[in-house]
Amino acid sequence: MNFLAHLYLSGSDTDIRLGNFIGDYVKGSHLEGFPLGVQKGITAHRAIDTFTDKHNSTHSCVELLRPGYGKYAGVVVDVLFDHILAKEWERYSESDLKWFTRKFYFQMLQRYTLLPDRVKKFLPFMIQSNRLYSYRTHDGVKRALEIMSSVTSLPENSEFAIDVLNKNYTELSAHFNTLFPEIIEFIGREFDISFD
Repeated sequence: MNFLAHLYLSGSDTDIRLGNFIGDYVKGSHLEGFPLGVQKGITAHRAIDTFTDKHNSTHSCVELLRPGYGKYAGVVVDVLFDHILAKEWERYSESDLKWFTRKFYFQMLQRYTLLPDRVKKFLPFMIQSNRLYSYRTHDGVKRALEIMSSVTSLPENSEFAIDVLNKNYTELSAHFNTLFPEIIEFIGREFDISFD
């Protein structure tokens, strides 16, 4: 799962949401400096990633992307899953997606001092481009992948990813909508998080 799914899976608690947002940027057991709610969010983030990586639906989607991305196919699947969640948001939330993303940006700005340095650097650009809301469009997905390719070792092959998305949306969506309710149930049970 990428940013949008992790944020949804945080429920309504702002500290849990912050922890889930920064989960990839806090290594090992370096949790002590954060409030307990943020620690819970970081731990939930790791549990979500482990659950997702082991799921058969994820494996099936990874195989669709492997010809263009090799060992990085899972990273692209995470972004495509955010696209599907954004497009099918009403299945999982009564809140408007635009409202949800704006509220999240505001919450992170309020807690800016708690963010790791790397997150502090990219958050303004994420807000300016409205990255989370843009996931609902192909252009938003393509741009997100291009940005990731420019700052990580992800191969720049966004045209391939969009082609796979266009040709296989029904299959990708079916896999996502098998996986996501199971994660909601798992996280709700293990971390006592409720969802709207």
